[in-house]
Amino acid sequence: MPQVLAALRRAYPDARCTLDYSSPLELLVATILSAQCTDVLVNKVTPDLFRKYRTAQAYAQAPLAQLQRDVNRVNFYRNKAKSIQGACRLIVERFGGRVPNRMEDLLDLPGVARKTANVVLGNAFGVQEGVVVDTHVMRLSQRLGLTRHTDRDKIEQDLIGLVPRRDWTVFPHRMILHGRQVCTAQRPKCATCPLGRALCPSYAV
Repeated sequence: MPQVLAALRRAYPDARCTLDYSSPLELLVATILSAQCTDVLVNKVTPDLFRKYRTAQAYAQAPLAQLQRDVNRVNFYRNKAKSIQGACRLIVERFGGRVPNRMEDLLDLPGVARKTANVVLGNAFGVQEGVVVDTHVMRLSQRLGLTRHTDRDKIEQDLIGLVPRRDWTVFPHRMILHGRQVCTAQRPKCATCPLGRALCPSYAV
């Protein structure tokens, strides 16, 4: 595992969250919108959204139909708008309008599961609470032999046991870049992979 981490670090030294945000609230909203949707599209939607809704209270008080229209370019926009509004109402009621920085509090918010909570905690607050497991991290973890599981929570627990805590936030960013650029779902580019045959049991399989 240390060799895999080192190879990914060399290949993607500047890996970071690809969602655009300037506050924990913006990252929370963007992450909810990003479910089953590309970060590129979310980043096209959020500039106007963030200018219009600057606080959790603004989302909480907005007419739901209007909020849905404001995010209607993303997949499942109706449900996502409901989740954003529900989360922001709870943030106003229970947390004084500030996004909480504890896992258990984030998981109480509508539309927030461990993946979203880990994104917010790690990137907005610098809290290393867990490892984000998206489709790229899931696929690559299986290909690299880091897990035998298919359940996200079980994969996360396997990665927590393998990845040093200091890397819990940056590791998935590097895996996601690797999954997008090299280790793609259909035709992985094994010949140009920075991990190579020595580190990948699925090399050229």
